[in-house]
Amino acid sequence: MNPLERTLEQRVEALGVPMAVVLPGGQRLGHPQPTVTIRLNELSPLVHIAGGQVGRVAQDYVEGRLDFDGTVRDLMAIAAQLIDDDPTQSEPTGAPLAWWRNITRAARSRARHSTESDAQQVQFHYDVSDDFYALWLDPLKVYSCAYFREGSLSLAKAQEAKLDHICRKLMLREGERFLDIGAGWGGLLMWAAQHYGVRAHGITLSKNQHAHVNGLIERSGLRGRVTMELRDYRELPEDAPFDKIASVGMFEHVGHGQLPGYFDKIRRLLKPGGLLMNHGITAGSTRNEQLGAGMGDFIERYIFPGGELLHVSHVLKVMSESQLEPVDAENLRPHYARTLWAWSAALEHQLGRARELTGESVVRAYRLYLAGSAMCFEQGWISLFQMLAARPDGNPARGPMRGAQSEFPFNREYMYR
Repeated sequence: MNPLERTLEQRVEALGVPMAVVLPGGQRLGHPQPTVTIRLNELSPLVHIAGGQVGRVAQDYVEGRLDFDGTVRDLMAIAAQLIDDDPTQSEPTGAPLAWWRNITRAARSRARHSTESDAQQVQFHYDVSDDFYALWLDPLKVYSCAYFREGSLSLAKAQEAKLDHICRKLMLREGERFLDIGAGWGGLLMWAAQHYGVRAHGITLSKNQHAHVNGLIERSGLRGRVTMELRDYRELPEDAPFDKIASVGMFEHVGHGQLPGYFDKIRRLLKPGGLLMNHGITAGSTRNEQLGAGMGDFIERYIFPGGELLHVSHVLKVMSESQLEPVDAENLRPHYARTLWAWSAALEHQLGRARELTGESVVRAYRLYLAGSAMCFEQGWISLFQMLAARPDGNPARGPMRGAQSEFPFNREYMYR
């Protein structure tokens, strides 16, 4: 046994989940009765497994250099133990030239988030196949964190609870003009129109989602009350501001360098006194651009090109600098872990059909993406926040209480009545 194989065997034996590795020639390392068996088709993944580079191991799986037997839940339990260092601490506090890294990061981000590149990146992910996503999403095709208001809720009911939670937080009222930036397959648009009577307008860069939602509008008889455009948020006209705005699972695609412009644009699109719901994935630490151990590189390559993680503190800072006042923030991190495990389980039950709709490499990437993301939310390496903000109208005499300067009552009771 060479030193690399010895190192690997020591790591495998120390794991809490029984695991074995089968080398290309048939030699077995690890537990005699494993829960998970990794079968190497080439020797190169040995280095990645021994070094805890789980993102590179995932890439090896997608590209066929290894296979595994066992459940993805057990595989992720092993992955979490293989990682040596905290993947959220890639930038030590007070590191030399941190200021220069921030400048170059912002410049890189601006360069990679033009209107053209954002459209390409969104279509790379969301236009894989509507039928593929339908295999594992809920009937409304809500592709964002569900809200398990009660522990017994199914995924479908938890997604409905999330849509209603957002509408309640925004205090949507009949006849209001409501904008959904990055409207996905239309779940929030339709819910807000059908249950709260708003006039809803959505935008997306996904051609598939655009076609799907316009079909929903026609079939639901909501033409004239709900509209959906294939348009970049930067191109929206500002001559008729909206009463309320939501952005769900969208700002992760905006990028560090474009975030000030994003919130400036939203402020101009929002009426004075109106409310914004900004819901999305945030970094688990203030000191990392992406997840370490190769996980961020895997997501960039196979799932979300151009996606960037920002800590909630940074998002709130930029939001405030754009004269949008944060009035409420709610962390739904474990809710997203449960959502992702539900998606993962649904996909695992439909692997054959998924391969017919997309292809082997896509299915492999999404198996690890869904289960791996669930594991990362459980570990606290990434998070999910709903950030409610207002555009103050400048008049302390207006509002539900003196000084409010917006519709927000500065009391959370209204959200749960």
